[in-house]
Amino acid sequence: MSGTATPIPVRSPLPTALADSTAVIIGGSSGIGLAAGILLREVGARVVLVGRDQARLDAAVARVRGDGPADAVIGASADVADEDALAEIFDRAGSVDHVLVTAGGFAGGGPVGEISVDDLHSTFDNRIWGALIAARLAATRLPAGGSITLTSGTMLVRPVPGTSGLLAVAGGVETMTRALAVEFAPRRLRVNTVRYGPFDTPLLRDRLELDSDTAAAEHGAKTLLGRLGDPAEAGASALFLMANNYVTGQVITVDGGHTLL
Repeated sequence: MSGTATPIPVRSPLPTALADSTAVIIGGSSGIGLAAGILLREVGARVVLVGRDQARLDAAVARVRGDGPADAVIGASADVADEDALAEIFDRAGSVDHVLVTAGGFAGGGPVGEISVDDLHSTFDNRIWGALIAARLAATRLPAGGSITLTSGTMLVRPVPGTSGLLAVAGGVETMTRALAVEFAPRRLRVNTVRYGPFDTPLLRDRLELDSDTAAAEHGAKTLLGRLGDPAEAGASALFLMANNYVTGQVITVDGGHTLL
């Protein structure tokens, strides 16, 4: 990778500085990715949402776009581990300034003696390989000051039984963050990860079998702040990392105090 002697640009670290920028959100059709897309659009950014389920993606695009112009929000269907498909999306997006990767699931959970190799391979492809693909595609397209934001979870520091396989993969994301930040520094690109706690998303509700708002509220009541996090509170952390040009190689925790319990 070629280097540059030019320092990273200085700009306002406020989210409003993201106006007129373009952000690609891989895993943007629901949950935290969707919430980040809504916030980005509210500050005037152009948003490209990437997801696998076309119907859910179409609904997300309509929600993020609102009454805005049609070209302000683009939806593109692709698997996070499909490099050719993601490359086409980046090319279609044109100028890209920031990338957020929230795609991934919980396949591969269970006691060590019962872990499915196929499930672990799927989790690796989505979490590690997908993040690496996004990073290397972004590295040749983002301008100086551009950012790549990845995601992990607080179970890495508060493991529970039956998560060894999952956390072995998820831990790789945080290690990779620091390595990529060093590797991409000559291009003045930044790489960070948000370590999320319990947020009220479809993925969490499905994993914990929270089949109603009442069940979600009861689960949230056990947390330090008495409720589950709102997806917008999670998405705002991604905007912070996109906007602040002096943050790289970091894992920031946004968990409502979950790791203190």
